[in-house]
Amino acid sequence: MTQEENKRVVLVAGASGYVGGNLVPALEKKGVRVRCLARTPGDLADRFSTSTEIVHGDVLHAESLFAALEGVHTAYYLVHSMDSGDGFEGHDRTGARNFARAARQRGVRRVIYLGGLGGDERLSPHLASRLEVGAILAAEGPPTLEFRASIIIGSGSLSFELIRHLVNRLPVMITPRWVRTRAQPIFIDDVVTYLVLGLDLEEDEGAVLQIGGPRRLSYGQLMREYARQVGLRRLMIPVPLLSPRISGLWLGLVTPLHARTGRKLVDSLRNETIVRDNSALERFPVRRLGVSHAIAAALREEDSAVARTRWSDPAFLNVRAARCSGGRLGARLIDRQQARTAASPSRAFAPIQRIGGDRGWYCATWLWRLRGWIDLMLGGVGMRRGRPHAVELNSGQPLDFWRVEDFEPGRLLRLRAEMKLPGRAWLQFEVGPASEGSRITQTAIFDPRGLGGLLYWYALYPVHWVIFRGMLRGIVDRAEGRSADRAALAASS
Repeated sequence: MTQEENKRVVLVAGASGYVGGNLVPALEKKGVRVRCLARTPGDLADRFSTSTEIVHGDVLHAESLFAALEGVHTAYYLVHSMDSGDGFEGHDRTGARNFARAARQRGVRRVIYLGGLGGDERLSPHLASRLEVGAILAAEGPPTLEFRASIIIGSGSLSFELIRHLVNRLPVMITPRWVRTRAQPIFIDDVVTYLVLGLDLEEDEGAVLQIGGPRRLSYGQLMREYARQVGLRRLMIPVPLLSPRISGLWLGLVTPLHARTGRKLVDSLRNETIVRDNSALERFPVRRLGVSHAIAAALREEDSAVARTRWSDPAFLNVRAARCSGGRLGARLIDRQQARTAASPSRAFAPIQRIGGDRGWYCATWLWRLRGWIDLMLGGVGMRRGRPHAVELNSGQPLDFWRVEDFEPGRLLRLRAEMKLPGRAWLQFEVGPASEGSRITQTAIFDPRGLGGLLYWYALYPVHWVIFRGMLRGIVDRAEGRSADRAALAASS
């Protein structure tokens, strides 16, 4: 893009969704002036760069779109209404028509739309609606570039979450016919690459391009590949029929999907989503990632999200800032505790920096030692390592049956569990300033391995709840000098 082109405004409708949330940072990185359309602009606050403009607009209300589209060169349309109830096709139709007409009236030069692949067979209502949206945008709006994608693989994508939760929770799966339907899965980063490259097409050009990964395979094969990478063995027993209604209810029981959404999704899985026209590769030589590498990358992305996240950000966890709350990050289960103290941040962090070893864990230390003894009997490291120094900490240092993964003096301590577990676990403490003192956020996070991991988490959750609350209370007591550590804390400050 030239410097003049970079000054053009690009609008993203659907920035709060999965694809939109990945597209906006890619456009920002390219130096594009981005404007996001949101029904509730506050929902996107602090999510993107400060250079990105967030404006109010709702595709179901035409009058709200004209100001948002003023001065826009290219508009991305990433809006779908599958969660809106049985009338989602009507919502999709109305939204597309309103957006197309407003874009044409405001002089938008191009619309880029992400739809879904579908063959010649009878399409599910979901896929049929996505194709209809593309047709409406092209007929009633500016020249439209429509990408039709197969299922998207990425940390947080609907299809990936479906596969992951089925495999993690069901050692034996009764697999209906749709598990054998072929698809051409595509990695989320490759989808975003296509969408960004679409900006470089000629202004008066519209097209329909099919995009998918380099390999065709069934949902069953995808599940087996995911199971292989996470080290799980799964038995799949095929059955000839399982209605979308029953399958949807089944998904609602074993995955986070709402049964209604599950039925719509399952209904669309009967359709093959494979690329039959390779024009997209001829126009955009994208080096697509294979399925195995895409799944591995999705798993790595979740790990990096764990490392990057400040758990005191309630918007990221999708839970309200409260003294105690739980939530999820992908497949990971979270217990979050928060407390305020009149102590300064340095005094509040001092007991955190001293945690473990001979000093103990500030609550039910005998239970921690019992857990260490059990771990030792199971062949783990137990609690015998203690800590090398009573006060000093460094990244990579062992601490009882944990290891210091990240340490920022006075602010952050993140521990990674090294005891024997049916999954992976982290314990993080973060201290920040607050009015008249400081705020301590304590977060336990668990990445369960299969059904055993889930049973472990929920079976011990009442015990963990008591221990974690008591531990945070003990930290506050010591920070405020209500313990035998008063002299040591005073010396540290």
